[in-house]
Amino acid sequence: MFTYLNPTVRNKLIAEGKLWQIDAEGTRIDTNVPVAPGARAINILGPIPLPVQLPGIGLTAQWYAAVRSTELGQVEMLASELRERRGQHLFSHLASFMTVNSVLRIGEPRDNPLLRVHSNCLTGDVFGSERCECGPQLHAAMARISADPQGGYLVYMAGHEGRGIGLWAKAATYLLQDGGEDTYQANRSLGLPDDSRDFSDAASLIKHFVGNVPMRLLTNNPKKLIDLAQHGLSHIEAEKHVIGVSDWNRRYLHAKRSWGHQMSEEDIE
Repeated sequence: MFTYLNPTVRNKLIAEGKLWQIDAEGTRIDTNVPVAPGARAINILGPIPLPVQLPGIGLTAQWYAAVRSTELGQVEMLASELRERRGQHLFSHLASFMTVNSVLRIGEPRDNPLLRVHSNCLTGDVFGSERCECGPQLHAAMARISADPQGGYLVYMAGHEGRGIGLWAKAATYLLQDGGEDTYQANRSLGLPDDSRDFSDAASLIKHFVGNVPMRLLTNNPKKLIDLAQHGLSHIEAEKHVIGVSDWNRRYLHAKRSWGHQMSEEDIE
């Protein structure tokens, strides 16, 4: 089940060029050399052909899975200990230790590609909840990138649930919102930041796959541009990405607009 933890399989994938490592600047580094203490590196696995069929969307993307080397190293060490103790039946517990991000290469990316850095949202992306616009944003981004003559990438950040607070706290904020608070007030009531997402890994992946070149980013959030610029990506132009507005999420979108998202009243009404 967890063969990617098996050293034999790992070495085979490295030899085939399907598993490699990059540093914080997106540059390939030796996968077999341990990462220095305090340094940040990312393991990348792929490409994996991924046929996608969604309403109105049919495409084949190339999927790359990405995980921080520190997290992967911890899991591999625990897996080794479990093997020695003949505790392979406990391997399922190891999955919770890793945040695995994804990159989908869509089309044949050229100069000035189109990108979407999408924060995972179980309720919107998977369950189809209309309390946010995340699901429609995700699907529309894939369609827009697929139709764009320059092609592009979807960077899916798995550790960003609820703007970084996690699914459990997000569920609590929903109850607070049902009591009258907006999405940001609910975070503050829990003693949490308005937005605690970390875009450093997203920046490293963009540098590796795209480079620090002109690109277009599907986003309404100027903070996302600022955060990526702080990690050295300075040639990004925002393209508005408003979709999925409903009676359920209109109040939520007004709160985002008040917080600084680039949406007009006409976009939301």
